[in-house]
Amino acid sequence: MAAGGGVFTSDNKVLPGAYINFVSKARALGSIGERGILAMPWYGDYGNVGEIIQLDSETFQTDCLRLLGHNYSDDEMLPLREAFKGASVVKLFRVGGGKKASAKNGTFTVTAIHEGTRGNDIKIVVLSDVDSDGVIVETYLDGYLKDSQKVSSVSELVQNDFVSFSGTGAISPTAGLVLSGGENGVSSGNDYSQFLKAIEAENFTTVVYSGDDEITKGLFAQFTKRLREEEGYKVTCVLRNYSADFEGVINVFNECKPIKGLDKNALVYWVGGKISGADVNESLTNTLYDGELEISTNFKKSELTEAVNNGKFIFYGDRGSVRVLKDINSLLSFSPEKNQDFSNNQVIRVLDAIANDTAKIFNTYYLGKRQNNDLGRDIFKTELVNYHQKLMAIGAIEHFIPENITVSAGSGKGDVIVNEFVEPAMAMEKLYMTCIVE
Repeated sequence: MAAGGGVFTSDNKVLPGAYINFVSKARALGSIGERGILAMPWYGDYGNVGEIIQLDSETFQTDCLRLLGHNYSDDEMLPLREAFKGASVVKLFRVGGGKKASAKNGTFTVTAIHEGTRGNDIKIVVLSDVDSDGVIVETYLDGYLKDSQKVSSVSELVQNDFVSFSGTGAISPTAGLVLSGGENGVSSGNDYSQFLKAIEAENFTTVVYSGDDEITKGLFAQFTKRLREEEGYKVTCVLRNYSADFEGVINVFNECKPIKGLDKNALVYWVGGKISGADVNESLTNTLYDGELEISTNFKKSELTEAVNNGKFIFYGDRGSVRVLKDINSLLSFSPEKNQDFSNNQVIRVLDAIANDTAKIFNTYYLGKRQNNDLGRDIFKTELVNYHQKLMAIGAIEHFIPENITVSAGSGKGDVIVNEFVEPAMAMEKLYMTCIVE
């Protein structure tokens, strides 16, 4: 006989006993997808080369010294501080490489873990250990102690976060063994191709490129267009001074004053972070710039109008502060299929969320798991209706009714066709007021 808990798919059991199914209460499976993941190539002076380095706001503050060779507040971290004004996660890919710093003292060799000039700021101090016949090997970065090991020979030393050790035999005390020879490499088009190849396998919202090379800008724009139109992966790209004429590419217009080793294009980091992290029901129009850069905003009203008409994401000065004029992308070639609404980033965020989240719902809960019959399609439609009602509840869309979605069978046995009508909502941008005075 079946003990408690035997399961059934129909009432066809032969042996007597209790057959009990446990099922969850019906609820919507789909949710509004995660945003705020920014991908960016990183031309730094320390860190792993040619692989993704993932940081969230917490690990950026606590682990960036170990991962990138600098403290959170260092000048070299300014691009990341800008990015984290809006992004919740940043995925870095260090380009350029270089040479590792090293130092040798007799049979004792020390080598920086990563390539780059930052390794030249590492110093090793070897002290006699008064409590034993061995020595104390200390690793310093910028004069701060980062690691200390008590050993009697080189072979006992273990790699720390900054250097590795090699050699054999005893270690002689030294007041300071400074590493040298660390060099930064030169980034190339191949580096950026490798970055895009690596990031394509990752989950991300927005990608940025801060350089001036027109060929590389085109590479990023075409990468974004391919993911959006051929792969169905709705991501966005932020470039400076590049008219892509595409809803997936944001063309930042303003220059910023070169500061702390950054050039005039550094504003893309802040814009990329904000674009990636903006909620599906949020507009960046009139958003206050809260970063550290000095942005050029000396424009006439006619110049601002021209910039907007040319699909440029521009900032303007407002009584001592700097704000985003209009949350737009670079699309200019409007058509019946893509009217002017498609140049508004808030509209694109809504449409991208629907595309990405619908694909996730289908692939996770229905692909290969539900029969393509009337019941299965009705259940799928119910999920889509529930999802769209969530969008309407947060003000991302309006005037939605279940009849706006149809789910039907396609020509193939496993094909499902979905058609829907959706009306994205937009933040207020213009006020036209008439005041009648009696």
